[in-house]
Amino acid sequence: MIGRIAGRLDYRGADHVLIDVGGVGYVVYVSDRTLASLPGPGEAVALYTDLIVREDLLQLFGFLTLIEKEWHRLLLSVQGVGAKAAMAIMGTLGPDGVSRALAIGDWAAIKAAPGIGPKIAQRVVNELNDKAPTVMAMGAATVSGAGPAEVLIEPDTRPARGDVSPGRTDGNAAAQAEALSALSNLGYGPSEAAQAVAEAMEPGMGTSEVIRAALKLLAPKG
Repeated sequence: MIGRIAGRLDYRGADHVLIDVGGVGYVVYVSDRTLASLPGPGEAVALYTDLIVREDLLQLFGFLTLIEKEWHRLLLSVQGVGAKAAMAIMGTLGPDGVSRALAIGDWAAIKAAPGIGPKIAQRVVNELNDKAPTVMAMGAATVSGAGPAEVLIEPDTRPARGDVSPGRTDGNAAAQAEALSALSNLGYGPSEAAQAVAEAMEPGMGTSEVIRAALKLLAPKG
């Protein structure tokens, strides 16, 4: 598996770039959003990549961040969403836009991506609504300084020896901070996000669980 490529940008196409790595050129497909962020030919460039293997084809898809890559892989899990369609969604909305669309059930935002019809857009929202908090938690941890790998393993929420606050563990504190960061990225105000997280918080909950519970509290009623 090729997970990251770093080299010199040799060529920019309409939907892909050619990156020279030690004399070997790799064709990497990217979204419009990523393409606009890349430097010009001859400049150094690095992309996280996902290798899609088919019977008669190998394709590399590139992303500026690990979170974008994780969103792309999650979108691919939806029936009817191929690699190009997932890239179109990411290119149109970006990681924060995808997070928000899934959090509030806004399938119309997903539909705004080129080539995405209403049925596929609704399927994306319906199938990923419960899975999205896990990726959102990864993004929140990255912003707050924790590495993505730390979020893939739920934090140890067992009370430390000598802890004088049994209702609150270090793991809970980290989950709370990361959940607040994720909700803030979705556009929720500090007070409403803090209130939702406080109501949702229970001892032993991981970040994705807190986000999921808080989003249910913030969901429009009726």
